[in-house]
Amino acid sequence: MDSSMTLANALALMGSLLVLAIIPSVSVLLVSTRSASGGFVHGVATTGGIVLGDILYICLAIFGLALLTEAMGEAAFLIKYAGGAYMIWMGVKLWRSGRASVEGAEGAASPSLISSFMTGLFITLADQKVVLFYLGFLPAFIDLTNISYLDAGIVMGISVVAVGGVKLLYAYLAHKAGAQLGSGTNILINRSASCVMVGVGVYLFSK
Repeated sequence: MDSSMTLANALALMGSLLVLAIIPSVSVLLVSTRSASGGFVHGVATTGGIVLGDILYICLAIFGLALLTEAMGEAAFLIKYAGGAYMIWMGVKLWRSGRASVEGAEGAASPSLISSFMTGLFITLADQKVVLFYLGFLPAFIDLTNISYLDAGIVMGISVVAVGGVKLLYAYLAHKAGAQLGSGTNILINRSASCVMVGVGVYLFSK
């Protein structure tokens, strides 16, 4: 089974997801809180739930887009432009927001690892914007008209490494030092990520 994803596209997807996963967010605060108060193992469990939620949404985005592309036929290029516009809009919104909102994400440590895992899963599944993000983001890196199960596996593997790796780093730092990012660092990270989003959107329009 051949893959339509090139090495360059895979590396670009990895780099983009790494940058975007660093953004201070509700999931980052949740992982850090669980790890700081319940131990690193709770941060790992919460990260596992978040990653599983991301994988479920990636499957929905990939195969949903593939079916939609096939149904639209020659008009499928509109999906690419809609995705590009969405990514640019998200990037501009993130730039103007300054820093990610983390209201309502705080909570005490879970009494069990299963609870920490399920909390991470549900906080991801409760955010329907995640699937919209992947719907707009993935077409820049993968050919939806020639997608295979191997392609889907590669995308999910990259997501596990990028998103899971960053969340585990936050969990480790929270457990060891309880360090929190300053507002100036938050703004810098958000604006770097917004540039990535806008860049992906512009790329989609230029393809």
